[in-house]
Amino acid sequence: MKKLIAGITAAVLMLGLFGSCGKAEGTAASAETDVEPQLSQMRSICELAVMECYYHNVAKYKEKDAEGVWLWKKDKHFWVEYSGVVELGVDASQVTMVLDGDKVTVTLPEVKVLGCVVDSSSLTKDSFIISQNSAAITAEDEQAAFKEAQSRMEESAANDHTLLANAEERTKMLLTKYVETIGEAVGKQYVISFKRINADSSGTSSSSATESSGASNEASDE
Repeated sequence: MKKLIAGITAAVLMLGLFGSCGKAEGTAASAETDVEPQLSQMRSICELAVMECYYHNVAKYKEKDAEGVWLWKKDKHFWVEYSGVVELGVDASQVTMVLDGDKVTVTLPEVKVLGCVVDSSSLTKDSFIISQNSAAITAEDEQAAFKEAQSRMEESAANDHTLLANAEERTKMLLTKYVETIGEAVGKQYVISFKRINADSSGTSSSSATESSGASNEASDE
């Protein structure tokens, strides 16, 4: 995945450079200095920066008094072992950029769960472990358990602060590398800083204070 991201990012940069070189002769020097970080390419990088997390878990399903009458009632009780993939990243459409001389300020939304899929091929007859005294299990019960498993997997990922932080750092690292590469191509040293869009409980978004740029967010000439 990292090699794919690096390769596509490099291709995007090369296309930008070749586009500038297509100008009339005598303007090569000015074309080179016209190359600068582009918001559209940053959004493309954010789409590529999505982090995939693989889960393997067991979900419990229980329904009380599902079968029988009075003293002979039985519960439905079984477990489902499953695997799946959760995608974490930022909504690329909300990414914004301000370029002020050699200063690049990027505003990112909070990292969130972008997708969640239970691997249906991981569900076999052996995936369903039925309690010895359980009432009969139907296909509808299995579908309900499948839906619950997907919901729990998404909830688990959304509350994993370590994973969310890693996904955010991954996005910042790729954007910083992109800006550094542009700077090296034109002989300019850019300094990149990040802001975060935070959504409150009502869904309204607001921008937080600029985070510390740090060494990793400052372009350097090598």
